[in-house]
Amino acid sequence: MAEGPAADDAPNRVHPVNPAPGSVRPGGRTARVREAVLTAAGDVLAEGGFGALDLAEVARRAGAGKTTVYRRWGTPAALAADLLAEMAAQSLPRARTGTLEGDLRANAALVVRTLSDPRQGRLFRALVAASLCDTEARDALHGFYAVRVAEWADCVTEAEERGEVPAGTDGHAVVAAVSAPLYYALLNTGTPLDTPAADRAALAACAAARAGVYVRA
Repeated sequence: MAEGPAADDAPNRVHPVNPAPGSVRPGGRTARVREAVLTAAGDVLAEGGFGALDLAEVARRAGAGKTTVYRRWGTPAALAADLLAEMAAQSLPRARTGTLEGDLRANAALVVRTLSDPRQGRLFRALVAASLCDTEARDALHGFYAVRVAEWADCVTEAEERGEVPAGTDGHAVVAAVSAPLYYALLNTGTPLDTPAADRAALAACAAARAGVYVRA
């Protein structure tokens, strides 16, 4: 996940029928304003959490007009949702190592690298906290993870074609099983997020997949 937060993005759009905020004239002034605003929003979230995500303060930091920011995003939750969409779009593509274990290790390493980053780790904590009390932020976070998991799920499909896992193995469930203990460590136990933690998560998910734990019912 960058995971950096590339993955993942259409599922993250709050209003998919309309253009995403700031998406008009890509490469022009609108795109530059969106980039500046999203960068500022990420800084505010990392520094003070979702409660500190004030649109006027974001506009000040981004050097954008308050009216522009309020018109395009409207609420802190909508701004957080667009930030997640951009993070998803910019995340690294999945690895292709040729083995399921190698692919899952790469996925776990990416998650750990993101969550242990001083800025990104705080940013994700803020977004998770926001998702617990705001339905728009919740839907955006769910969309982000859905895209990231989908990005990596093909590694399980390829492993099935190689005979590494049983037929019918649910790739989404396997990939989610890799990141689950890492997010649990981030949010609940505070245990170190390091290479051994990444390897344990990847190897556990890989072993379970090979054993048929994630075969669709």
